[in-house]
Amino acid sequence: MAEAENLIAEIGAKARAAAAELAFAAPEAKQAALLVAADRMWDRRAEILAENRADLDYGHEKGLSAAMMDRLTLDEARLSGIVDGMRAVAAQRDPVGEVIAEWDRPTGLHIQRVRTPLGVIGVIYESRPNVTADAGALCLKSGNAVILRGGSESFHTSQAIHACMVEGLRHAGLPEAAIQLVPTRDRAAVAAMLRAVEFIDVIVPRGGKGLVGLVQAEARVPVFAHLEGICHVYADGEADLEKARRVVLNAKTRRTGICGAAECLLIDRAFLDKHGPVLIEDLLGAGVEVRAEGELAQVPGTVAARPDDFGREFLDRIIAVKLVDGVDAAIAHIRRYGSGHTEAILTENDATAARFFQRLDSAILMRNASTQFADGGEFGMGAEIGIATGKLHARGPVGAEQLTSFKYLVTGEGTVRK
Repeated sequence: MAEAENLIAEIGAKARAAAAELAFAAPEAKQAALLVAADRMWDRRAEILAENRADLDYGHEKGLSAAMMDRLTLDEARLSGIVDGMRAVAAQRDPVGEVIAEWDRPTGLHIQRVRTPLGVIGVIYESRPNVTADAGALCLKSGNAVILRGGSESFHTSQAIHACMVEGLRHAGLPEAAIQLVPTRDRAAVAAMLRAVEFIDVIVPRGGKGLVGLVQAEARVPVFAHLEGICHVYADGEADLEKARRVVLNAKTRRTGICGAAECLLIDRAFLDKHGPVLIEDLLGAGVEVRAEGELAQVPGTVAARPDDFGREFLDRIIAVKLVDGVDAAIAHIRRYGSGHTEAILTENDATAARFFQRLDSAILMRNASTQFADGGEFGMGAEIGIATGKLHARGPVGAEQLTSFKYLVTGEGTVRK
């Protein structure tokens, strides 16, 4: 443990020094670093994918779940998406120094509220080698230093991606310690990061319930996190049938192992009366195991839902389905079982949609759109460091802007208080 604490203290001290420089680094330098890093990643894609294959072999040996293996897997298309995301972040407006608000006081003071970096961000993640690039890019863009602690299963891939990012920093004349990767698989390093209040300003965990729960329980450093992505789709009685069919299938099946995948489908009785169990039949036809409650369990091919199937993150081709009477019943179910991540309503009725939006307080609420859009890249942020479901500071996709705080700049003319 002492060895891990010494390692994190050494990394943390370097990060703190780097953060002091990044706070006033030129936007052009940060942009150049990201563009060079993106170019290097694409130039070295064969090397990165070879390292990823080594990590996949390690994951197979560890017996990782299908969802974890999916998150770990890179191919050229996914790597291209990571590179594109980095370039998109580079092209964004630099948030540091932005004047959020300004006003004059009768006393003669001129006051500005200005965006400023958080400082040093620690990111702890499982599988997901893309987080190495996404978190590094967003933290740099927002003027923060970052300490990355990737999972043991993505160790080699993360190292290869990190090397490209360091080259970008070097090219732009920025401190190489701005983006650091913890160079060990020792889990003691995680515990040391959670206690490193002297060096780290906020922790962002990216992973399953076990990891996030551990971080939230043991961290002394503030945390941006979501524990689970228990996302609901509600098919209202006034939903458009074809829209509903498209959205439900995509929300569940596009990628089942991500936090924006739908885990529960709520079908309004009026929808069922009009269209029958077509949404369930579509899911069954796509190879999804449908765990249905009550009379919906009579649909051929379904299995009877157990009570604990509601409020559960499957991260698999499994979905819980329930019949509800009206939007208020859907809202009540989501309030009871949801995790505050993302919920979608399928309806053509503006008043019903407005009620759903007003009375639910999840970080993301959607109308006639797939929950799989719960992603910073899809929100135009280029990438995300995570989805925050807490209510303090950041909510929803956490991009560069969400990784800033603010300070007040007050100007007077020899002004004194009476």
